[in-house]
Amino acid sequence: MTFNENANVGGNTARRRGAGAAVAGGGIAGIGAIAVLLFQLFTGQDLSGIIPTAPQAGAGEESEIAQCETGADANTNDDCRLAAGSLVLDEYWTEQMQGYRAPQLVIVDGQTGTACGTASNQTGPFYCPPEETVYIDPTFFGLLRQQFDASAGDLAQLYVLAHEYGHHVQHIAGIMEQHPNNGTGPDSNGVRTELQADCFAGAWVGDMTEQVDENGVPYLQEPTQQQIADAINAAGVVGDDHIQQQTGGVVNPESWTHGSSEQRQRWFEEGYRGGVSACDTFGVSGGSL
Repeated sequence: MTFNENANVGGNTARRRGAGAAVAGGGIAGIGAIAVLLFQLFTGQDLSGIIPTAPQAGAGEESEIAQCETGADANTNDDCRLAAGSLVLDEYWTEQMQGYRAPQLVIVDGQTGTACGTASNQTGPFYCPPEETVYIDPTFFGLLRQQFDASAGDLAQLYVLAHEYGHHVQHIAGIMEQHPNNGTGPDSNGVRTELQADCFAGAWVGDMTEQVDENGVPYLQEPTQQQIADAINAAGVVGDDHIQQQTGGVVNPESWTHGSSEQRQRWFEEGYRGGVSACDTFGVSGGSL
């Protein structure tokens, strides 16, 4: 249990959208395709153009997240947990950042078209800067647990959400513009951007019990050591070196876009201990990343 059961989370603005047909599975089969799927899940890169999948999705119809009013609802439903998490993250970043504006959170049902490509459990969670929108298909967490033996508990799910919100903060703060994509590699802007988003997520987890509803009830309970370990595990699972090992490849730092497992875990912990001010991944040497 992560949320206080009597916390009011009904004020969230998350929406559900999608075509209703899950992409993962369908046209993908075999060990090689599972490797491709694993790569996509952990990098947010859509390779649907080179493998057979379901037809390209349109935007789909939108609806509210049903039965998502209390912390008890958030503790029993992945959709509501993410929607409630967005409410808490918005409150946190409003306190941390002058001029903060909330992104839209879209819970993907199967797949949906976006300005940044198709969103589905095949591409994994991602942030689309032109739309200022975070897209997450909750079945992504089931795939992590069932197919890839990864931890994906309550707090790990919120870590994933907080990481994408970190990208939104980078976008509206001008960090992405100041440090544009300059290719791959262990010292690349891409790696620094991802590690900073991990650090921002850790900073929020370290402060997550401070946000309260209109009645003064904290949204979230103090995380247990096991939940923290679960979130750190999730950060490690999505390290570039771990992905390369899992897909049968050679670990090649020059191709990294997100950082190693050790780096992702360490920067999450830096934020958890030191807060947002500890998250300047662009101000350290490559050897210190």
